[in-house]
Amino acid sequence: MIGLNILAVASCIALAVKFIIMPASAKIIYANEYKELMFQCDSVMRDHMIAKNRVIHEKNTEAIKDLKAAEIGLLSCHDYDKLRKKMLIWGLTKEEISYIGLEAIEERTKDLMKYVEIHEFKY
Repeated sequence: MIGLNILAVASCIALAVKFIIMPASAKIIYANEYKELMFQCDSVMRDHMIAKNRVIHEKNTEAIKDLKAAEIGLLSCHDYDKLRKKMLIWGLTKEEISYIGLEAIEERTKDLMKYVEIHEFKY
């Protein structure tokens, strides 16, 4: 009988760790790094799109050199993606991670036009 009680207590502790402590810890530990990597990746993707469009219109060595540099810069998005996956493994939901991203935008954006620019689709 005591063994079942110990098993029940251990199960409750394990569930609390998995569903409460791990996600809360991940948010505390990784939120600031996630916010920084999110902005870095966004900036690199924007630079890549600009460089790619430039090569379409200007086929010269400087434009191609800039495109190659932008492509190498995209590797920074790998760190962002890895951290996002780590946060999911630690139990944060996609919605919670997205909310951290929105907080980052709020922290860095001071005027309305920046909000529009960040959320605007670019073709």
